[in-house]
Amino acid sequence: MTDMEMQSNKMSITEETQAQTRKECGKRGRKPGRKTSTEKLDIKAKLERSRQSARECRARKKLRYQYLEELVADREKAVVALRTELERLIQWNNQLSESNTPTNNDQLLQELGILKQE
Repeated sequence: MTDMEMQSNKMSITEETQAQTRKECGKRGRKPGRKTSTEKLDIKAKLERSRQSARECRARKKLRYQYLEELVADREKAVVALRTELERLIQWNNQLSESNTPTNNDQLLQELGILKQE
């Protein structure tokens, strides 16, 4: 045999013995269910980040609802103001259609911008 053949035989023999010792030791890697202390810390940190994120999400949601409630309240006030103005204009129209002069004619014309204040 040549030197190269002998070296390859030695390498194959050592590889076989290494493989046998690995098989005797069991599976490679970590066993499921057993966590190292760093993994436990990582899980705790992840849980804390998750809790913090949930707190921030709830705070944003609360602010969003407050903003929407204020917006609705402002719109409701505007609706009430427009309804009162509409009722006043309807009454004024009814008085004009009956050929009656409205009692607060000058005031209404000033509000509409037709008559300028002196």
